[in-house]
Amino acid sequence: MYLEKIEYPTDIKKLNINELNYLCSEIRELIIKTVANTGGHLSSSLGVVELTVAIHYVFDAPKDKIIWDVGHQCYAHKILTGRKDRFHTLRQDGGISGFPSRKESIYDTFNTGHASNSISIAVGLAEAKKKINSDEKILAIIGDGALCGGMAFEALNHAGHAKSDIIVILNDNEMSISRNIGALSSYLNRLMTGEFVSKARERIKVLIKNIPGFGQRFYKVAKYLEEVAKGLVVPGIFFEELGFQYVGPIDGHNLNALIETLRNVKKLRGPLLLHVITKKGKGYYFAEMDPETFHGVPQFDVEKGEPKKAERLTYTDVFGSTVLKLAEMDEKIVTVTAAMSLGTGLARFAKVFPDRFYDIGIAEEHAVTFAAALSLKGLKPYVAIYSTFLQRAYDQILMDVCLQEIPICLCLDRGGIVGNDGPTHHGVFDLSYLRHMPNMVIMAPKDENELRNMLFSAYSYGKPVAIRYPRGEVQGVKMDEDFRLIPIGTWEILKDGSDIFIIACGTIVNEACLVAEALEAQGIKCGVVNGRFVKPIDYQTLRKVATRSERILTLEENSIVGGFGAGVLEALSDMDITLPVKRIGIPDEFLPHGSQHSLRRKVNLTKEGIEEKIREWLKKD
Repeated sequence: MYLEKIEYPTDIKKLNINELNYLCSEIRELIIKTVANTGGHLSSSLGVVELTVAIHYVFDAPKDKIIWDVGHQCYAHKILTGRKDRFHTLRQDGGISGFPSRKESIYDTFNTGHASNSISIAVGLAEAKKKINSDEKILAIIGDGALCGGMAFEALNHAGHAKSDIIVILNDNEMSISRNIGALSSYLNRLMTGEFVSKARERIKVLIKNIPGFGQRFYKVAKYLEEVAKGLVVPGIFFEELGFQYVGPIDGHNLNALIETLRNVKKLRGPLLLHVITKKGKGYYFAEMDPETFHGVPQFDVEKGEPKKAERLTYTDVFGSTVLKLAEMDEKIVTVTAAMSLGTGLARFAKVFPDRFYDIGIAEEHAVTFAAALSLKGLKPYVAIYSTFLQRAYDQILMDVCLQEIPICLCLDRGGIVGNDGPTHHGVFDLSYLRHMPNMVIMAPKDENELRNMLFSAYSYGKPVAIRYPRGEVQGVKMDEDFRLIPIGTWEILKDGSDIFIIACGTIVNEACLVAEALEAQGIKCGVVNGRFVKPIDYQTLRKVATRSERILTLEENSIVGGFGAGVLEALSDMDITLPVKRIGIPDEFLPHGSQHSLRRKVNLTKEGIEEKIREWLKKD
């Protein structure tokens, strides 16, 4: 009813509070209905509906700049900023992005998708505002999980020092803030346990307990009030010490309170932090009960809260079950992840071996160096982080792991094209950014059985190891009963050929085998090599292939720049071997969002695309 009348934020300013509350209900209904059909980030977006409406009601976007940290909670924002009629295309081929996108709308201040950068963006905009004497307001909305990222603290420190005119809205959805602020509470604990305070407390305890009749009860009440006070004061003290004016906490689902507070805050200048308490999944029972599962969901049945398609075994599942089995065999094995225990398949490991599981929050840099230190003491850490997020730990991998040749196993989930989450989440750069690091061993399995054996073999090499595997369902091959050691740096010749050899790494090896069969039927002798080690390259097998065949085609679901194919060319050059080589991979560009299959088809990484490219190549000669 009310949503029909809303096209842009100026339209909601005409509504009263009661009408705004109805609008929030309609927005929630649209989000739930849409995500049920498209998949997407549900819990986080449902949790900030009132906050989003209040922000657009009080502020004047796009003049005022709104920055969403991570950006997966921006669905209500999109609905209110001219994209309501296209919202049904969310995350679909040719549709709107699931994250803020500057190309998509002038209301999207910055393309986001990774955590902890919103405050840095806000501080930069505030400094630029000073230079050009503009008067817009700048808001950064950051969740409690993203706040624990080191970059956020660097920006807070800078903002306080520079007295940046920004408003940071801390969206505390009570998922991780208690743990994060709990660490900060040591500040107050030091104060409360100081010598003077401690002595005074002990004297007061004795006096209170000795009061006839109600001393013991009064003491318990006083103790309770002390703990409550600590919980309320710590966040405020921390941010005020950094130079921020702290406001809150306030109820993030109370529009009256939000609008009144935002109006007051809008009048103030300088760095200000507004602490808002929200509930993840608000308004949808299943998401409220299990916000982690409904954080990112496939298509689901709204009434039942269940996926529409039967869940099949994925590479993530295989990783999780394999590491669990290895841990049962070896008590030195531990696992580390960065706020993604469910997404990386480690939830069951965490339950079975809670004392050997470390979720260190959104802090990939810390995760890598922390794991390196664990390894120094003889432990065997498996560090499970999405490929796209591991990019943030580049320096730690290079300096804290590879330089010192410390054996750890980096498990890169979502390697390659991930699909609907788009350019911020495609894991198509890992082979390139890892391959040039000295001492690094890089593996990519062709199927789930090989993934198991790679995980088993990783610590036999005595080197830093990275294993990258894709998002999605496994090949369905038969699993070995026992683990098998894979000799370091060895490839497999799966099919011989003389006209052309395809050397592929990762699960695209299976497409290469299908292509070889099709070409064989056309009289083209096509060989296939499983280039399972991206580094070190198997020089012996490569030389053998180069002497048997007239040409080589490399396949990889990674950037063509500096990737697997580039490594093959370098190795051929090292051996002074000259023959025609063609590379197929991700071109030197950012891929958009869309289904995995459509994106692979776009860059010729399907059977049909590879086959067509080979035919064109052969025709030219």
